[in-house]
Amino acid sequence: MIKILNNLRGTITPRLDLPFGKLSIEPGAALAMENDTILAIAPPETLRQQYPGAETIDGQNCWAMPGFVDPHTHPVFYKTREEEFEMRIAGKSYEEIAAAGGGIRNSVRALRQASFDELVALAYRRMRIFTEYGTTAIEAKSGYGLSLEDELKSLRVIKKLSALLPLTVVPTFLGAHEVPDEYRDRRDKYVDLLVEEMIPRVAEEKLAVFCDVFCEKNVFTVAQSERILLAARDHGLVPKLHADELHPTGGAELAAKVRAISADHLLKVSDRGIAAMKDAGVAPVLLPGTAFFLAKTEYAPARKMLAAGLPVALATDFNPGSSMIQNMQLILTLAALQMKMTPEEVIAGATLNAARAIALEKELGSLEAGKKADVILLDIPGYKYLPYHYGVNHVKMVIRHGQVVHRAGE
Repeated sequence: MIKILNNLRGTITPRLDLPFGKLSIEPGAALAMENDTILAIAPPETLRQQYPGAETIDGQNCWAMPGFVDPHTHPVFYKTREEEFEMRIAGKSYEEIAAAGGGIRNSVRALRQASFDELVALAYRRMRIFTEYGTTAIEAKSGYGLSLEDELKSLRVIKKLSALLPLTVVPTFLGAHEVPDEYRDRRDKYVDLLVEEMIPRVAEEKLAVFCDVFCEKNVFTVAQSERILLAARDHGLVPKLHADELHPTGGAELAAKVRAISADHLLKVSDRGIAAMKDAGVAPVLLPGTAFFLAKTEYAPARKMLAAGLPVALATDFNPGSSMIQNMQLILTLAALQMKMTPEEVIAGATLNAARAIALEKELGSLEAGKKADVILLDIPGYKYLPYHYGVNHVKMVIRHGQVVHRAGE
């Protein structure tokens, strides 16, 4: 079935043939789709002549954009952590809370008590909210199980939800998110478990595309992270890295060394790390919502990365401890204000560059003929208005793979 999305103000999109951070603006254009694929973007009269009898979808005088792609989320958890939020308000740092047994290990203890069905129900409700704010694809990490049984449980939850939700869900194994309580005095033994048992099993069951590691002081060293990621690569999992978030550990350089697809966070990245990522083709994924939620005064140096020619991507880092948000629109505002990214750059960062960070740029992230028909309709006067008017939801309709999956007010 061919459908024409018309009565639009026009289309706003990055494109694969444009420089990073540049947008194509086509006022008055309409969009033709067949099944799950974009056929053409052209004036509405051209498409009506080319596809007579096509079904029409009213664009409500909105601007059409590609659906947001969120390349870094942690949606499978059991309990929320608002008590820790209150502790941070009172002056405790994220690191102090973690050292006292809170943080990620708090979520691990809770998830281990939850059943598969409980986690599916909770994560379904949380992940459905992404769609309401215009996100049509996410990367979803495990990482709150930290045992073979519970990491497999988490990844199976992600697999189940990918079949239930109107989202493209790309799974990542993050067994190296933290060292669990029972291995605090035997950290290398936990690395052995990851390398010898968990990674092979995840790969055997084809439960993940990527393998991520939290390379950070008091979590996993550069040497431990390299061992884990090389083992993952040997088993067909593509490396990713939480890098240089809280301390300058050399995570970006390691990401380049192991040819990771992305290095994420990067608040403390070095100039050498930026150059190494550029040379190795590593995508930087920046998470301004996390710095904001942790009350940091320092954000990732986006302008340095953009000046180096890196395709800067943006993500929510949705998780219960350091970034409880599914709204990519607010992330655009934070990136603009706190990292000085332009409106064009933040839109490209949340669409095409984000798709690059999870190896989906040939399918998602832009409105181009032959790509998936993931389209959001925004009630805005122009693209600069999107990060400017913050705290509201501009999305009026979400189309995923050619099907309307959300209308505002329904």
